[in-house]
Amino acid sequence: MTHDVFNQAPPLTGHDVSADAALLAGLAREDAGWATGELHRLGTLAGSDQAGEWGRLANEHPPVLRTHDRYGHRIDEVEFHPAWHELMTVAVENGLHATPWSSARPGAHMARAAKFYVWSQVEAGHGCPISMTYASVAALRHSPALAADWEPALASRSYDFGLRPPLGKRGVLAGMAMTEKQGGSDVRAGTTRAEPLSDGSYALTGHKWFNSAPMCDVFLVLAQAPGGLSCFLLPRVLPDGTRNAVHLMRLKDKLGNRSNASAEVEYHGAVAWLVGEEGRGVRTILEMVNMTRLDCVIGSAAGMRYGVTRAVHHAAHRGAFGRKLIDQPLMRNVLADLALESEAATTLMTRLAGATDRAVAGDRAESALRRTALAVGKYWVCKRGPVHAAEALECLGGNGYAEESQMPRLFRESPLNGIWEGSGNVAALDVLRALGREPEALEAFFAEVSLAAGADRHLDDAADRLRKSLGDLTDIEARARRVAEDMALVLQASLLVRLAPPAVADAFCASRLAGEAGRAFGTLPPRLDLDALIERAVV
Repeated sequence: MTHDVFNQAPPLTGHDVSADAALLAGLAREDAGWATGELHRLGTLAGSDQAGEWGRLANEHPPVLRTHDRYGHRIDEVEFHPAWHELMTVAVENGLHATPWSSARPGAHMARAAKFYVWSQVEAGHGCPISMTYASVAALRHSPALAADWEPALASRSYDFGLRPPLGKRGVLAGMAMTEKQGGSDVRAGTTRAEPLSDGSYALTGHKWFNSAPMCDVFLVLAQAPGGLSCFLLPRVLPDGTRNAVHLMRLKDKLGNRSNASAEVEYHGAVAWLVGEEGRGVRTILEMVNMTRLDCVIGSAAGMRYGVTRAVHHAAHRGAFGRKLIDQPLMRNVLADLALESEAATTLMTRLAGATDRAVAGDRAESALRRTALAVGKYWVCKRGPVHAAEALECLGGNGYAEESQMPRLFRESPLNGIWEGSGNVAALDVLRALGREPEALEAFFAEVSLAAGADRHLDDAADRLRKSLGDLTDIEARARRVAEDMALVLQASLLVRLAPPAVADAFCASRLAGEAGRAFGTLPPRLDLDALIERAVV
């Protein structure tokens, strides 16, 4: 009798992760309804015991660096658990990487974003090489000849792991190396040198402090060329089959993201090819950075969805003091607040993905909106991820603190997107740069917000305050975080007022704009329809 198990939540498996009202509405709204069937098939796999086990094993058996073979030859390879390769195979076969670039179908980037959102809830770490492969094409198109050679391989739906001549493989993956130990986000301080060679290639020499996903086939790298900081395409294996002079010095021992390898690397005359023009490396690689920033928003939104669905599931099955947790008023307030934050993030994410589709197709207004809204979303959604994960974990009590719940993995992962591709200060200052350099970006932002004008007085008041704040340049840099936060809340509110059920929009505007809630989750005013909010987080 001492080992009878009762009053414990059953495992949350055997469900469709894509059965997410906000996600499916965004998919249809952003011209990607044609992908609904594919998304549900992926969502069903994502909710299976098998996929969950892949995620667990990939994190409990992290990658191992093999610098030399048994004879002392440098090989610089990273060894992964088979579960990692299962996750990668599903991601590539479902087109979560560069496939949208090879499609002329409307909504291709939105469809890919929805799949990335769903599959990231299985395991986030393997999303790093998937995301960078997706983003690399935007930068490569600055050199049409290189893009013509590499895009078919990058967009291939075949996962072909291993170091071999990349253009002879069934599919390739791309990574990125920008930061150096003396520079960090100040990439212009990099000291890696690029010397022109007689055949038009360059020889790179230097040390990179963070090389994302060093097991990829090819990398976009920043280095100092004679004409200034430039962007280069650097393969791990050269066309003749020899290993490029890329030495993996060590793998980073990271807080989270443990299934994925991040390395320090040295280039010893490594051969690379110029992407874009000499001296315009930052502008070139920013095309890649902006695409990966979209995935930062998607990843953080996915983490929020994962957290709140686990919290609601636990509360629905766990009893205390004579009632299920989900029936207790204070817990309902917490769960509803978590669901509200999650839905706001997901709705913004789908809007950004739709703007990406239209910007790629040449829509200048959508491109201007995306320039500002993406930086705003990167700052705020990624900033909210860790506090959301902490609160969702707390809903499970001590069970949530145990590794078996997978909530600690979510918590450890949650700060990453706020750091990757520019930490909070970088993202907030990028908002100011966009507003200062591109007046049309601010116009596009308020044009989007104005679509909801008159529907909610709290939103109208907040939009007016924001306009006044942006008109005052006093100490604007010191206020950059507050500006980015206010813009994010106004944008999210305007989207929810237009696109979400009234219960969701009313709760967001009252709590996030009108100050009717406190600073912690679970402080929503009692007059709101909490039942409707929680119901949308049930799986």
